[in-house]
Amino acid sequence: MLPDFLDRECAPLAANVPAGHIGADAAHWREAAEALQADGANLLTLWGADDRDRDGRMRIHAAYLLRDRVIVVEHAMPAAAPVYPALAARFPVAVRMQRAIFDLLGIQADGGDTRPWLRHGGWPERVYPLRRDVGQAQTYPAHETPYPFVRVEGEGVHEVTVGPIHAGTIEPGHFRMSVVGEKVLRLEIRLGYTHRGIAKRFEALALAQGHRLAARICGDSTVAYAWAYCAAYEAIAGTAIPPRAAALRALALERERIANHLGDLGALGNDAGFAFGLTQFSSLKERLLRHNANTFGQRYLFDYVVPGGVAADLPASAPGIMLEEIATLERSVRELRAIYDDHAGLQDRFRGSGRVTPEQARTLGAIGLVGRASGIARDLRADLPWTPYAPLEVAAAACAGGDVAARVEVRFEETLESLRLCRRLLETLPQGAVRTELPPAPPARLGLGLVEGWRGPVLVALEAGANGTIRRCHTHDPSWQNWPLVEYAALDNIVPDFPLINKSFNLSYSGHDG
Repeated sequence: MLPDFLDRECAPLAANVPAGHIGADAAHWREAAEALQADGANLLTLWGADDRDRDGRMRIHAAYLLRDRVIVVEHAMPAAAPVYPALAARFPVAVRMQRAIFDLLGIQADGGDTRPWLRHGGWPERVYPLRRDVGQAQTYPAHETPYPFVRVEGEGVHEVTVGPIHAGTIEPGHFRMSVVGEKVLRLEIRLGYTHRGIAKRFEALALAQGHRLAARICGDSTVAYAWAYCAAYEAIAGTAIPPRAAALRALALERERIANHLGDLGALGNDAGFAFGLTQFSSLKERLLRHNANTFGQRYLFDYVVPGGVAADLPASAPGIMLEEIATLERSVRELRAIYDDHAGLQDRFRGSGRVTPEQARTLGAIGLVGRASGIARDLRADLPWTPYAPLEVAAAACAGGDVAARVEVRFEETLESLRLCRRLLETLPQGAVRTELPPAPPARLGLGLVEGWRGPVLVALEAGANGTIRRCHTHDPSWQNWPLVEYAALDNIVPDFPLINKSFNLSYSGHDG
């Protein structure tokens, strides 16, 4: 049962999902975390704020996802001693978020892992780049120090390191495996190599421009990020978008989900030695992207979702063409699914590899696709359906296996469900405008946008500044929750299976690093 103060004093936080915002002292911060964990909430994200120019204080925010709403808890601290009660004991996913907040703002959790997470020697230890007194153009000489990886000692134990530089176009990440023979005893992942200072860049933009930067945080989730940003902006402005615009946003989001699942299903087949799967699914994805280019003007829809709606309506011929495309894709995906299911060699590689049990997933806060593959059937489109999802009755995929085979199964289920949703959206597309103008945004107001991207919930917390500027913008990718699970999934597997296991998660580097 939640404490009374979370319900009685929770001020509405306008967003595309039910949400509330509450201030808390240190005791209430702890009490809220304890109660929300007991209630089965997920910690969505943590972010900090330098408000010394307003009231001389620093702030920490925690966003929690419940079954029926989101609660944002805010705790203010004196700037001279910005320390807050750590959340990692109750929400293990908080560990790296706490470390990142300290790197960026110098706000310290009271205990736990204090190793740097995002800094990588790119700025001095006592410089905190998200503070108000640090300019965007400041540069510092590199002075990287060795990172204290956890070492495993014992007879026959040696280390295998992968990255941070990888072959091909893979983004940088460091994977350090302690192994005996080929068996993985421990995996430690270090990220942060693609940190680009995006939160600082937002502060130099107008509210009406921020969606373009949000759309480019993570290129394979551009619709999800742009929609989350615009939803937060629209919440601040107190404006609802036209029904046709909401339907077109959902159509774009589902096509983004389909494209990524098709790409992953092909890549997973290839990583298991089944190149036929890569060829077939790559062809299907390419056709979809070409349809995007013909219909929306872009293969990846970076500039389609805009504040107040979408950039343009569909051409008159597009719905009919897209319905034919959906029918073709459905047939092909079902045929390929049968081939995957019946291929003994493929299933031998998939089944049992990289298992994350339902208990591990719940304890560690798995979210999105990875959570659904380990028995956590949570999907914002079904649980907190925003316009236009409520009447579509989204069926959330779920599979309790927790292994590569389960993550493949969820991808197949979600691809077919997204195709169904696209058909419904096209058949019931409302008439009317596709965009509305937003009024001036009140300064100092916080807006939240939360969208179920193809990996899981993408969150944008946006605060308006004076005269239509952005005071701050925090973005969060579900990869934050799921990267630590890769470390568990690799245990007791052999080194050659690690690329397959890692690909079955297919988490974001750039979305995580920000």
